Amino acid sequence: MKKAFVIVILVLVILFGGIFGFKAFGNYMMHKAIDHIPPPTFSVEAAKATIREWHPRLQAVASLTATEGTAISTQLAGNVTGIYFHSGQYVKKGSLLVQIDNSNQLAQLASDRANLHLAEVNLRRTEKLMETHAASESQLDTARANYATAQAAIRNDEATLGKLAIKAPFSGYLGIRKVNLGQYLTPGTEIVDLQSWDPLYVNFTLPQSDLPRLQVGTPVRVTSDAAPGQSFEGKITALGSAVDGATRQIAVQATLPNPKHVLRPGMFAEAEVVQNVARKVLTIPVSAVSYNTYGDYVYLIHSEKKDGKTVQVATQQVIKPGEQRHGQVEILQGLKSGDLVVTAGQVKLSNDSMVSVRHSDSDS
Repeated sequence: MKKAFVIVILVLVILFGGIFGFKAFGNYMMHKAIDHIPPPTFSVEAAKATIREWHPRLQAVASLTATEGTAISTQLAGNVTGIYFHSGQYVKKGSLLVQIDNSNQLAQLASDRANLHLAEVNLRRTEKLMETHAASESQLDTARANYATAQAAIRNDEATLGKLAIKAPFSGYLGIRKVNLGQYLTPGTEIVDLQSWDPLYVNFTLPQSDLPRLQVGTPVRVTSDAAPGQSFEGKITALGSAVDGATRQIAVQATLPNPKHVLRPGMFAEAEVVQNVARKVLTIPVSAVSYNTYGDYVYLIHSEKKDGKTVQVATQQVIKPGEQRHGQVEILQGLKSGDLVVTAGQVKLSNDSMVSVRHSDSDS
């Protein structure tokens, strides 16, 4: 029994020893094979750090307004007898827009013209009588006064008729019509909105500390989400006469050409006051920067010798970013001009990863 038990133990030891030995040999061979597999090379895009000239700028939220804009309304009450425009139409200065009933005023004008003719005849007759001393100075003065009164009545009639014929005070684009034919209008009733689109005013405010850097003629660059990818150039044309006592802000107004009518009055925009003095900054594309609570960094590409071959390796480089502008970010610390950094594909990278650059743009 004891001999059989020993034999069983030996068989089990040999069996398990063989199993574990085979497993250990397999692991050894697998690790040996893995050690000979070359590390992966990741395809990335890259760009060089570049020195650029940036003008110091002041940024503000702005509102666009028309240089000429108003709500057309009536000064006199009456029924609408004619509408001579369409919503959204462009009209020139002096174009007739709406006619208010003027029948009474036309009749009054005819009567006053008759009175004027009579007053003129009486004046001429009195003047001739004065030549023969058949009329007195008092009669002549009365005739002249009657003639002047008749002329004034005509001018009053014509002014009233002018107010009943509502015309465009300047050239521009009309909004949506708010009255209908036959509608009775009271004084102040809004008829339609009229706005001039070219040029436009850009109104914004800046802190009082920026006042020394503001002057009439300073360039202003305007952008709006209504025109993505576009910028518009204007100039400061007026500054507020006083700093707001509550906000300590100075009002600034720029005039912006808008010949293609891309922008409209009332739009929200971003204004950027461009200073005349330029400064040189080191920049890279914003897409190259990885933002982290422990510090912002980029992947810096450099060449190394591995197994007798020259390869490109990406290592993490901590940087200090500054101002962002037009897809570029200013680098205050961590890089120098000409450094090649990864701009796309860095998500799959770790420190000291081997890379191949599929696109390098030093002008980005």
